[in-house]
Amino acid sequence: MIPWVHLGTANIPNNGGELKFSRRGDEFSIRLSGVRGELMNSRVYNSEKELSKIGCAHLSGSDNAHVLVGGLGMGYTLAAALSVLNQRATVTVAELIPEVLEWNQGPLGDCARNPLKDPRTQVRIGDVKEVLEHNANAFDAILLDVDNGPEGLTHNDNNWIYSLAGLQEIYRTLRPKGRLAIWSAGPDYLFTRRLKEAGYEVSTHVVRARKGKGSRHTIFLAKKLT
Repeated sequence: MIPWVHLGTANIPNNGGELKFSRRGDEFSIRLSGVRGELMNSRVYNSEKELSKIGCAHLSGSDNAHVLVGGLGMGYTLAAALSVLNQRATVTVAELIPEVLEWNQGPLGDCARNPLKDPRTQVRIGDVKEVLEHNANAFDAILLDVDNGPEGLTHNDNNWIYSLAGLQEIYRTLRPKGRLAIWSAGPDYLFTRRLKEAGYEVSTHVVRARKGKGSRHTIFLAKKLT
């Protein structure tokens, strides 16, 4: 058995805990201190790809589309969004933790085929909340994978995103008929109701962590009607 090698540590702002980055052969892992199991593994990424495919499906072939990705993770959501969009699109990535960006700029980037090197990619280091609050009518799609879903795990400030006030702010950030797609570890009936209360047309999609197998995750797709 090849042992895990520790590559780096990062502190999550506002006492959100500590991320630990490790490698075993060609496999990478990010864990949260004090939490059993992995946050991310480079071999388990199908649901992150599905997040982008579902959230950006309406933009295939659209010129000058602008997509916001909240949370870089291991780069799979970004890479999948770029694969849907044409060469005249722009994808802005908001990543809270600078070290996560650095890890993706290193050997981890090869896993998702280095989407950060794509000229359509722009990176903002900071809370995605700041981007959402200062860019009205700016995005055709917003893809959020910033935590464990509506129940925040790593960063308490993420709770704003899933609140009614946050969802209404995101609604204003979307362009006409824009779409918001949110990754979640599981279903949440109350969150679906909250999305509808904020004015969205809502559907949910169950996807697998690995293609055809693994844990079942939920993608909330919220459409702006006008």
